[in-house]
Amino acid sequence: MSETAIPVATAAGGDARSQHKARRTGERLRSVAWLLAPWLLPAALLALWTIGCERGWIAPQILPPPARVYETFMELAHSGDLVRHTLISLQRVVVGFGIGTMGGFAIGAALGLSRTLEAYVLPGFNALVQIPVLGWLPFLLLLVGVGEPLKYILIAHAALVPATLSTLQGFRQSPHSLEEVARGYGYSEWQRIVYVVLPAAVPTLATGVRLAFTKAWLALVVVELVASSEGLGYLIVYGRQLFQLDLVMASVVVVGAIGLVVNRLLDSLEARLRRGQPSAFRE
Repeated sequence: MSETAIPVATAAGGDARSQHKARRTGERLRSVAWLLAPWLLPAALLALWTIGCERGWIAPQILPPPARVYETFMELAHSGDLVRHTLISLQRVVVGFGIGTMGGFAIGAALGLSRTLEAYVLPGFNALVQIPVLGWLPFLLLLVGVGEPLKYILIAHAALVPATLSTLQGFRQSPHSLEEVARGYGYSEWQRIVYVVLPAAVPTLATGVRLAFTKAWLALVVVELVASSEGLGYLIVYGRQLFQLDLVMASVVVVGAIGLVVNRLLDSLEARLRRGQPSAFRE
């Protein structure tokens, strides 16, 4: 071996290590940028809000400064009112969301398994779901009054629609090749549903659950704004009536934060289900 071989090899190894280190640094920077990107717009809006309040662009009676909203939030938290109203809202949305989602799964599965039933039921269902949640409010007020059943029914109705349509779509998208294999092996209808239809429909069902919760959460706030004496929506109305817009903004921030957290959790669940789905069910 020549005397120049060792320095050349050493230099080549150093270049390779430098390139690997630079590549890892670039990957870390891209990961950090990917994590920070969703927060750029909220941070920009918060900065604009703060600057606007400090320079008097916006009257504090119309939009209080962020510091005042934070103080109000802490006062609500220390008094226990925030926890009490939040738990009441969560209870309502969990019950209504659960009822609506389970009903949507049942209706969607029935429509997805029967073309005849779909032909009779789906057109009327599509017509009824065009009526917004508040459109049912006067009718339901006459039937059940302003108590908790009214809120549960409206929230369940909001969750029912996406759950039904997503379930119907999921039951209709099972791969034809697997359907043929199931028929070749003589699967019964029940076996076909359990081993072919349901595994193929799982990601679509997860999407339906996420959309159902989003609709249920929005319906909860709307219902509490209109007919409630407790809950986060009530806090918003109460603050508006007293012209305490810091209370309104603090309640809005809590509503948005809870909705964002739950939506992210359901989004992660959906992504995990899609990654874990066998390749045989992807077409």
